[in-house]
Amino acid sequence: METTTHTQSLLSHLTCSNCGSSHSAFEPQLTSTCCQLPLEAQYNVYEPISKNALLRRPATMWRYREMLPVLCDENIVTLGEGFTPVLPLHNLGTKYNLKQLQLKDEGQNPTGSFKARGLSMAISKAKEFGVEGCIIPTAGNAGVAMAAYCARAGMRAVVVMPRHTPNAFKEECYWYGAEVHLVDGLINDCAAKAKELNADNSLLDVSTLKEPYRLEGKKTMGYEIAEQYGWSLPEVILYPAGGGTGLIGIWKAFREMQAMGWLSEDIKLPRMIAVQAANCQPLVETFLGHQPNSKNYTGKPTIANGLAVPRPIGEQMMLRVIRESRGTAVSVTEDEMLQGLRELSASEGLFVAPEGAAIWMAARQLLKTNNIAPDANILLLNTGSGQKYMENIAGKYR
Repeated sequence: METTTHTQSLLSHLTCSNCGSSHSAFEPQLTSTCCQLPLEAQYNVYEPISKNALLRRPATMWRYREMLPVLCDENIVTLGEGFTPVLPLHNLGTKYNLKQLQLKDEGQNPTGSFKARGLSMAISKAKEFGVEGCIIPTAGNAGVAMAAYCARAGMRAVVVMPRHTPNAFKEECYWYGAEVHLVDGLINDCAAKAKELNADNSLLDVSTLKEPYRLEGKKTMGYEIAEQYGWSLPEVILYPAGGGTGLIGIWKAFREMQAMGWLSEDIKLPRMIAVQAANCQPLVETFLGHQPNSKNYTGKPTIANGLAVPRPIGEQMMLRVIRESRGTAVSVTEDEMLQGLRELSASEGLFVAPEGAAIWMAARQLLKTNNIAPDANILLLNTGSGQKYMENIAGKYR
């Protein structure tokens, strides 16, 4: 057994994110058969679940067991992911006259990023369905996480990543025993290569939102935020959105907690701010009306590897979250990310991923334009450790 919980999942079915049609949650699924778009897990939330039960549970993402899709505890594949700290940024708050500025540091997860959550869940469900191997196109962190959890589960792992990915990501995958394929281009090119390598469908493709369960791991960030805020919520959450699973998942968690009564009716949900790299900003372009969608968007590499996602399958889901939350989508340049890295490191002792630096600089940008008030309760979501990105940023600290 890899967990001490013995509660039952309340998983009931899956629904198409586009048309809402129902699909079985008790057989393997990828995207919806109706619209070929992401599926979302649904739960019997009318069954009473007490928040007090959490007090006796381990400080991992699996504490929210009833609202997670793994049916049998013996299928859980865990490395202790989740319940990352929310840290006050007093020094930067004082410098910029911000009353309530905090950062949730996902870089403290196993494998060094928030991807541990989604891949722990996806590999657990793959194990439950008897899958023997998985394949993933990745910008870096997701491939590392899949390789680690496949190693833990005794499964074959095939990772397809851009050739320009920093060596730290490649090396870690090799150490976990993964088969690594390097591709010229961005993650969409890796996805095409993964499809070619898996032409016989012998491997489960756990690409972003191509199966329903990475989303369920990522949503636990939303549950943790509510619990760490004493069942209240910040007013604004800034999130680095490449594939967008985390942005979508956090919002999904808030909606589920509303349905369960874990969030009182008078609690206002946060404005969700999606942050992208100026080098690859398909969501921003669509949100601003510069294109109907990102299907023909062409992006460029960025030091924030996880933001180099030019054609996200979850684009409409991300746009829905932004609109429902009265949020927005903004982009940050490469130089701004480096500036953000310097500030967070030198002022707060936090060496974040460039994606995490991007959200801080986006916050500064929105403060200047009065899109965020200085007295707002602001939460930044850093998605990973900066240590793996040294090859991208070495020598650029001046």
